Amino acid sequence: MAEKQTFGERLATAVFSRFPFVAEMWAKKFKTERVEGIPWTPFEKDISRCKIAIVTTAGVHLKNQQPFDMVDHDGDPTFREVPRDASRSSITITHKYYDHTDADRDINIVFPIDRLLEMKERGEIGELAESHYSFMGHIVGRHLKRLMEETGPEVARKLKSAGVDVALLTPG
Repeated sequence: MAEKQTFGERLATAVFSRFPFVAEMWAKKFKTERVEGIPWTPFEKDISRCKIAIVTTAGVHLKNQQPFDMVDHDGDPTFREVPRDASRSSITITHKYYDHTDADRDINIVFPIDRLLEMKERGEIGELAESHYSFMGHIVGRHLKRLMEETGPEVARKLKSAGVDVALLTPG
């Protein structure tokens, strides 16, 4: 079961949502990673022939999977695999750092699986990957290196081996 936010966490989420400059000031206390030389590869394949996968930082996972760690203030650098055919009632969100009230009612807000299935039915995209991937989007400090060097590349390898052409990135 998803862990509930404390009053303080709900208050911080509300303030950060309504006053983004406060969130920006708070975020400045964290050391950022600078990445140089990210290669750009022009996309030339027709999207109607592409295999698409969702990669989200919204803390989405199956109810029977281990929830993301909400106790560690540096976040949780692990990921969860969500099958394409998982029932929507079996999907939940574990994340304290954004208000996901609406996404709890309609998972497509942060994990647009049904919208992509509709696009496939209309022939707008080729295929929908059998597996999609979710991270918890609050990863800082000591976990950032693991995310960048281990779990992120592991998901990239999984996507590549599944023949995914496009990863749709969705935030929380």
